[in-house]
Amino acid sequence: MARSKISLIGGGQIGGVLAQLCALRELGDVVLFDIVENMPQGKMLDIAEVARVDQFDVDLKGTNEYKDIAGSDIVIVTAGLPRKPGMSRDDLLAVNAKIMKQVSEGIKEFAPDAFVIIISNPLDAMVTLCQKVTGFPAERVMGQAGVLDSNRFCTFIAWELGVSVRDVNAMVLGGHGDTMVPIVRYANVNGVPVMEQLVRKHGESKAKEVMTAMVERTKMAGGEVVKLLGNGSAFYSPASSAIAMAEAILRDQKRVLPVCALLKGEFGVDNYYVGVPCVLGADGIENIIEFELDEEEQALFNNSVAAVKGLIDELPNILPDMADVLKS
Repeated sequence: MARSKISLIGGGQIGGVLAQLCALRELGDVVLFDIVENMPQGKMLDIAEVARVDQFDVDLKGTNEYKDIAGSDIVIVTAGLPRKPGMSRDDLLAVNAKIMKQVSEGIKEFAPDAFVIIISNPLDAMVTLCQKVTGFPAERVMGQAGVLDSNRFCTFIAWELGVSVRDVNAMVLGGHGDTMVPIVRYANVNGVPVMEQLVRKHGESKAKEVMTAMVERTKMAGGEVVKLLGNGSAFYSPASSAIAMAEAILRDQKRVLPVCALLKGEFGVDNYYVGVPCVLGADGIENIIEFELDEEEQALFNNSVAAVKGLIDELPNILPDMADVLKS
């Protein structure tokens, strides 16, 4: 049986971790593409030379040519500039939109049957642009953000309650930016509501303060990492989150994960990419799981969608040659 082929566009910090995780989990043969000459080749050689120690058997290739992604089952895109201290994800829009357009054209030409997972920021706008350029069905083009944001939320809850993060379930919806929406009402530890446990620990008033602080930390978690690193942005956590999505597709796991997906009326949103819970399997986004938001949650979600719309509205000015396609 032929192995799957995974192509990674962008050989920076995230790309290198993606390649290593693909190899360690033996998800398939891996191609790492970057425009920097020799860099992806060096990274892949480095990983390949530890195959005996880590016990994996996959082919690893670094390249500077798009033609080498031909036949890919999945393409994961990290290409673009990372954030620097003081920058928001949205500050990257103009420069990364031009990069994403070129990348998407390469995917369209050489990997027309692939599923595409975008990590590049600003996420929701970059996923939208990729889908418009490639023309791929929406279920094959998606963004990684909610998996990461939700896991950050789970981590902070686990630390606060002193429990294993494995038993924490929490979800973050909306755009991948400062307006993201951690859903407090459904956060639980093996079914027991987190807020109930916080009230028992701190009392009702203090519990709300603690949860608000965790929600705000989740929203700003990426910026917290950027500030601490000083030069660069998070790389292991977004890579691992994208691998969870890729594995769900390649192994038809039917995982329910928060994914940046194109909505067609779900949650009151039409024709915009935004983070919502989805079933991921062999057909990509196989189902969007819609559930009732209360009045406050819906207002926060609508605000997040409005921020995404604002970014999308800027794209025709950045890429005037694509204005008609982007507005369609």
